[in-house]
This record gives sequence, C-alpha cells and structure tokens, in this order.
Amino acid sequence: MTKWRPQSIVRVVAIGLHWRAGRLLAAEVRDDSGRLKGVRPLGGGVNFGEPWRTALAREFNEELGIDIDVKGAPLVMENIYVHEGAAGHEVMFISEVEFLDNAFEDQDSIDFREDSGAPSVARWFDLAALDLDDGPKLYPTGLKDLLLGRKSCGPVECRVSSAGA
Repeated sequence: MTKWRPQSIVRVVAIGLHWRAGRLLAAEVRDDSGRLKGVRPLGGGVNFGEPWRTALAREFNEELGIDIDVKGAPLVMENIYVHEGAAGHEVMFISEVEFLDNAFEDQDSIDFREDSGAPSVARWFDLAALDLDDGPKLYPTGLKDLLLGRKSCGPVECRVSSAGA
C-alpha cells in the first residue's frame, strides 16, 4: 500500500461535485492501516498556467477516462489539514460537474487509479451518512456544511467566488 502524504507547499486543486439521485460521488480516503477514514470528491492539482476548469476536466479524464461538463461558478475554499501526522494546505476550486454520455449510470462504484498509480474506489454517498461519529468524514472538512447551506466552515475559510467562471 502506498502511503500518501501532503506536500509541504500550498497546492491549488479543483474538485468536482457529481450527484446521482441526491448522492455525491466521492473517492475513499484510507489511513495507513487501510481503514476507511473518509471520502473526498474527485479532482486534483491545477498545473502552473492551467485554468482550474481545464484542470478539473483533465483530472476526470485521467482518473475515470470520461469527459465532463463543469457547471457554474466555483466555491473557493482554503483547506488546512493534517493527514497521518503531516500537514497539508490547499486552495480549492469546487464546482458541480455533469458526466457526458451517461457515464457510469449503471454502476454503484468506480474503480480507478490515482496519479500515483495507487488503486482507489469512488462511490455515491448520501450526505446525511457522512461526518457522523461512527461513519466516514467528508473531506475537505467543512464541505458538508457548505453544501447544506450552513454558514459555519469550522477551521477553514470559504466563500463562493465568480473568479474564473
């Protein structure tokens, strides 16, 4: 098992919110022992000089082999976190996405490979089942509250922006 750690830089990332029957598509996040600790919407790093929308489409194509349609203005969120004792810092562009050609409409889960080559799985999750004491967390922390229209973002700064829309 590959042990992923955050980089010691501020990363710019783009993640996509894909919904099916009110459920959010998210990839499993596991700890070093392989235990499911949470889930995170799909996406990845924005390369230097690359618009966030282009990065988001590229990431879905690389990970799932599909084309997407990025919808509307992004939610912009700063995510400062700790994973397995290592600190991470991201500025995130978060946007709704639609799959073209009805991709994965008959599948309950999607097996794919991360950029590192590590195997991963994504499934559709009910938001109500996330961030509970006995269940997986939704990452980044505070995203669930934002999606439900709550103002509190916990330890992160967040806002809706029309930048790059």
